[in-house]
Amino acid sequence: MKRIIYIMLGAVLITGVSCKKELGKLPENAKVDGNTIIDQRTSEIALNGVYYRFANVNAGENVTDWQNNEVGPAIYAGYLGYGYGEDDAENNNYTRSFFSEIYWAPSYQTINAANGVIKGVTALEDKAFVNNRKKEILAEARFLRAYSNFKLLSYFGQWFDLNSRFGILLRDEFVTVEGVSKARSSVKDSYAAILADVDDAIANAPAKNPVFYATRWTAMALKMRVLMSHGQQADYTKVIDLADSIILNSGFTLEPQTKDIFYVKGLSSPEVMLGIKPQQNQESYYYNTSKQFWPGASSLFIAKTALKDLLKDDPRGAWMIGSANPDLDDTYFFLKYIKEGNEPSVLSETAYAFRLTEVYLLKAEAMVRSGGSIATARGILKNIMSHAGVTDFTAVDNASSTEDMLKQLYLETSRNLLAEDGQEWMALLRLPIALIKELRPTAADPIKYILPIPHAEFVSNPAIGDQNPGYQK
Repeated sequence: MKRIIYIMLGAVLITGVSCKKELGKLPENAKVDGNTIIDQRTSEIALNGVYYRFANVNAGENVTDWQNNEVGPAIYAGYLGYGYGEDDAENNNYTRSFFSEIYWAPSYQTINAANGVIKGVTALEDKAFVNNRKKEILAEARFLRAYSNFKLLSYFGQWFDLNSRFGILLRDEFVTVEGVSKARSSVKDSYAAILADVDDAIANAPAKNPVFYATRWTAMALKMRVLMSHGQQADYTKVIDLADSIILNSGFTLEPQTKDIFYVKGLSSPEVMLGIKPQQNQESYYYNTSKQFWPGASSLFIAKTALKDLLKDDPRGAWMIGSANPDLDDTYFFLKYIKEGNEPSVLSETAYAFRLTEVYLLKAEAMVRSGGSIATARGILKNIMSHAGVTDFTAVDNASSTEDMLKQLYLETSRNLLAEDGQEWMALLRLPIALIKELRPTAADPIKYILPIPHAEFVSNPAIGDQNPGYQK
């Protein structure tokens, strides 16, 4: 298994890299700390640097590394696994798992870069920018900070308990070695900071942007995710309103055949709201993402029997599940991104952070949770499933109670959004505990909902406070 070693300095990965053409080029010292931002041109360059970190570009090899977003949550949910031998996270034991720290350093790297842009751009006069671009740059940076903070809250904070003191380490200033020490915030304060950034992005981000950059619509979709985790009755009405605004006004539409997103269209699909564009010639790199699905490189991520069973009698099973993995019994090649026998391509190296399908599914879930029409939610669910080629809706038609419909929405979220950006895991954890025990018994304990904060953070930042319950520092 490939293991990346991070140098932890106050929860920030300090690097000296230069961006390649696909995401723009940073100033020569690759710092996004405000000192390099002197006008609109350098503001744009620095913002590209934040996107570069959001895409988790491995600068030395010039490849995006979104695969942790794809496989980590799918492993926690029980659908994917490590093809050369079981990892502890496959049983929701995280202490010694390779997948226990995958979001910590990359998220804080993005946050730090975003803070540098916010600091530098805010200090410039408005007249240094054309039209509304200053507000737009700040909004995009705040979106990326909010996305990363919510990722951290979802995996390292007790997001499910608004009264918990176990929130995240909120950083709103560019961090230097001298500015490391800081305590984590409460869950309530963590949500407040995230939502403040998201609301700014909704108000000020561009309505249109290339698909690998954020828009106000993407910010709305992010707010939907945040509110579903926040989980108060008033939140569900807001989620429905946000979904309607996106569906009616954004211009994004569902792909007629879901399979075409991954095998034909990629980022040109009309339903992709925010994607990860691979770096130049990434498909030719010997250790690219595709090869870790087929045929296997020094890592291999495979479908487990649980996924094969989930897709039984579903048309997606024919193209997402491949032949048996010869290295590990009862596992199969996972082919959502690359066909068995194919060579890596730009398409197979493309990743997806937000798709319109998620907006529809979250709307339906919010309707069910708010006491709305189950029949209307059922119609939304059947529409999404039909785009994936499903014609047998017996289980959905038979779901008459709130709990039954939540289960069906979760199952479709897993079938449809698996291995993209973690929605199969978060949707599972939003279910009633009885359903979690039924569907994923090894995760049916709030301790297992989140990961331990990396030990290195306590060494570099002793002020952070206590480790998450159930884990040792």
